[in-house]
Amino acid sequence: MKTTQTPAPVPAESGAPVTKEDAPPGPPPKPKKEGTVLNVFSHGVLVIWAFMVVMPLLWAVMTSFKDDRSIFSSPWSLPDTLHFDNWSRAWTEANMSDYFLNTVLVVGGSLVGTLVLGSMAAYVLARFDFPGNRFIYFLFIGGMSFPIMLALVPLFYVVNNMGLLNTIHGLILVYIAYSLPFTVFFLTAFFRTLPTSIAEAAFVDGASHSRTFFQIMLPMAKPGLISVGIFNFLGQWNQYMLPTVLNTDPDKRVLTQGLVQLAVSQGYKGDWSGLFAGLVMAMLPVLAAYIVFQRQVVQGLTAGALK
Repeated sequence: MKTTQTPAPVPAESGAPVTKEDAPPGPPPKPKKEGTVLNVFSHGVLVIWAFMVVMPLLWAVMTSFKDDRSIFSSPWSLPDTLHFDNWSRAWTEANMSDYFLNTVLVVGGSLVGTLVLGSMAAYVLARFDFPGNRFIYFLFIGGMSFPIMLALVPLFYVVNNMGLLNTIHGLILVYIAYSLPFTVFFLTAFFRTLPTSIAEAAFVDGASHSRTFFQIMLPMAKPGLISVGIFNFLGQWNQYMLPTVLNTDPDKRVLTQGLVQLAVSQGYKGDWSGLFAGLVMAMLPVLAAYIVFQRQVVQGLTAGALK
């Protein structure tokens, strides 16, 4: 059986040029270390920031299961026993259940109205050219820079003259008007990134403008709707100034008003455990909404840049 032997490489003649194939392989290139210091610094800042954000939340949850004596004697230690009666006491005796229900009604109604009206206005401003288009668009942007404190007094009289003072639906309308400028600004930029060929194909097939919007363009804008919905939910859930001025009925207080009332009343009684339990109750829906829709929020924020 014959074996094939590979011929030994013939050295290049003196004076002949040496090609890359003839030259022996050099040492492997060293990995670049550019940006290593910056990455370590940025990650360190993120870790410190995460610690500063997470620790107060964990401490509030931990304190809500302690008794009043343990809160002051060992504030940083874990509770010896879990006092679930703090939550039941805050839910029933402090009327947190009523405040929670009122907040759900107000925020739910205003969030739906804001998304529907804001998406319709943003779609028209982004897709149609008509006289006054840019003027209306800049009016919405100007509404974002207008301080709400300057409008509290005239807003109070307007709502009072309309017979909507101390009502749930009156507060819903004010929340919608308060959230529309940012919603229109956000969704207008998002609708401009969507392809126009699909809408044009729908028009060719005989679809009306309303059908094209609700059945084609609005489902395509789902990431943007979820993102702006989360931002509006956070702002409306934590709103305190507007309900304090426009909602003075004790039976129709929202959660932020109830927490302030609980802090004042429980502060004199020394029921700090019930106060922390009510605080965590108000905090949990916001955390749950962000955890559930975290991926959609990131997709909505980066969709315009990726397209």
